[in-house]
Amino acid sequence: MKLLPFDFAILNDDLRILVNPAGESCFLNDKTFRILCNEDYEWLPSSCLLELKAKHFITEDENLPLTIELLANKLRSRKAYLDSFTALHMIVVTLRCNCACKYCHASSKGNNKDNLYDMDEETAYRTVDFIMQTPSKSIKIEFQGGEPMLNYPIVEKIILYAEKLNKKLKKELSFVICTNLLAISQEQIKFFYNHKVSISTSCDGQKDLHDECRKSLISDSAYDSFFENMLQVRRICGKGEPSALLTITRRNISSIESIIDLYRDLGFNNIFIRALNPYGYAVENKDELSYTVDEFIDAYDKALKYIINLNLQGTYFVEAYAAMLLQRIMTPFPTGFVDLQSPCGAGLLGAIYYYNGDVYPADEGRMLAASGDKHFLMGNVKTSNYRDVFDGRVIKELVKNSCVENMAGCSYCAYKQFCGADPIRYYVECGNIYGKRYASDFCKKNQAIIKILLRYVHENDRNIMKVFWSWLTRKAL
Repeated sequence: MKLLPFDFAILNDDLRILVNPAGESCFLNDKTFRILCNEDYEWLPSSCLLELKAKHFITEDENLPLTIELLANKLRSRKAYLDSFTALHMIVVTLRCNCACKYCHASSKGNNKDNLYDMDEETAYRTVDFIMQTPSKSIKIEFQGGEPMLNYPIVEKIILYAEKLNKKLKKELSFVICTNLLAISQEQIKFFYNHKVSISTSCDGQKDLHDECRKSLISDSAYDSFFENMLQVRRICGKGEPSALLTITRRNISSIESIIDLYRDLGFNNIFIRALNPYGYAVENKDELSYTVDEFIDAYDKALKYIINLNLQGTYFVEAYAAMLLQRIMTPFPTGFVDLQSPCGAGLLGAIYYYNGDVYPADEGRMLAASGDKHFLMGNVKTSNYRDVFDGRVIKELVKNSCVENMAGCSYCAYKQFCGADPIRYYVECGNIYGKRYASDFCKKNQAIIKILLRYVHENDRNIMKVFWSWLTRKAL
């Protein structure tokens, strides 16, 4: 019998989790764990022995070549996103915005009427030409800002031009627009519906919380406009639109349960509980908005319990980040989420195109550039060719420094198969792309959430596991 490579972590005094390079996991008590490490296989409980064999922690000598091949195939599945290369392409059509959000990561330029910060038609067409060169069979174009609806004519031109080019290329083409819903008309909503454009928005809580965090520059209340136009979107596009995410600040961290209820009342069936990121206005307003990692995890844990109980009571409702991590933990398949990949998804899974044609590997790269640091500038659609951009210095640097399997502080971590890397954030926080990963807030947050989810998986409550599988299959119980 052969003992195969694995990492482990101590979950409590008598519980260990083992994770192999293919992402298979197994829970053992301390006594059984010591037996395994001593390779005293005859003393292992029969059920445990079967599980360890089935998940490729141990194997019969004669089965070693086959076992290695099976592990390799599982690992290939987890890394399958590398084959498709860049599928998500985010376009910043303007930096102008009709909101002044205190936590704005993009450092918007206000609601001025000039077009200094708008993408022009030539840049838009060049950007689409660039995007359509990706080898990926699927392409998702996501419109960002600022507030992209303030440059709606360019949004429409990009959609129509991309569809025109795709008649020949025949890729799986989809669109998303991220909007605060303050400046959207019936005609525009109908256009999005007819061209299968998904609408994504944000809601920070009840009217007072939403208006406090997202001050409207065009009306008395951002919430009133958001609510009215959200109903219009839902009436025209159907129940599934729009989707929404929640950014946690000090102002709403103690109100997450009531915000979840609000999301339900508004007709949403999911929520993405997102922590603050250290970019843009979120840094300037840090003293007012920030909190500790422990405070966030405590709030997240309570919110997740609340959401699970809602599902157990018959209400299908998903916490999106937990669902993505559960996919990493419970299946061999990648998530497509940039932050949960090794090497990182920045540049490999997605790229972002600035209003002036500059190309960055991730949203955070252009946010950093807005403060004067263009370390992650990959090129420009008007002056660079596709190969120069996606096979250049930035991509190589990101790949080299984001493979958690061989990085200090990550290589021996049992959770590395469920986690990922965020080298741009490390660069911001530590001054270099390598960073102090094991000591970063990114690491602390992800480890804590993973432990919470592993606790549920280990307890193996039949009903809760049904809830989790319903999230992964996107089917209500």
